[in-house]
Amino acid sequence: MQQVKLIANLKGNYKTIWDFQEKLLQENVALKKDYYTKNNTQPASIATKHYLILLEHNPVYTFGKSAKPEHLLLTPTQCQQQGIEVFNINRGGDITFHGPGQLVGYPILDLEKFFTDIGKYLRLLEECIIEVIAHYGLIGMRSPGETGVWLHANQPGKERKICAMGVRCSRWVTMHGFALNVNTNLKYFEGIVPCGIVGKGVTSIANELGYNVNMQIVQQQFIEAFKKHFNAVVNA
Repeated sequence: MQQVKLIANLKGNYKTIWDFQEKLLQENVALKKDYYTKNNTQPASIATKHYLILLEHNPVYTFGKSAKPEHLLLTPTQCQQQGIEVFNINRGGDITFHGPGQLVGYPILDLEKFFTDIGKYLRLLEECIIEVIAHYGLIGMRSPGETGVWLHANQPGKERKICAMGVRCSRWVTMHGFALNVNTNLKYFEGIVPCGIVGKGVTSIANELGYNVNMQIVQQQFIEAFKKHFNAVVNA
């Protein structure tokens, strides 16, 4: 059972948090490079560390590596007027939004100590989210070929994405992660083509229920699901 350090409610603008993720990833990558150079220890004994960062961002649009510029529907001036930052980043996927009322999770994990399968990693993250929203009577689903968690994914015209995902992995060390819309102001998604997907909606737990829910409770529900599905101990 792996030990994962919880870093919750981290403060700072998007670039500060991104740099912090990168720092933790590179520390782990350096340890692994040293192992592969010397080859005098077993992989399981490499002193890499696992982290789970959970936070809410200030409003920001992020472009993944496959994003198209035209999927940002606002001008730079409009973004500035609305207080929205814009960043091109090194995760997979298209454009998405992060902001207040959204639970964002960045697991920094050495997958060689769990399993070496990115597809499995994403499916387990999705399973954690599906379990969280089930507490609120919402049935989360996967949409074939589209990473993340949806409501009514099998009903054309009713599909609504509730959680976006995009990750980066270097030497089996992960960064970036998921964004679950809890009490998110969905108007921010009108400024983009969310995840580059046309003709499908975006929703939140609050939008589905008609009232805001307690973010700290949702955060704890995610932690419990993460512990179970990743067979991990999570401590602050």
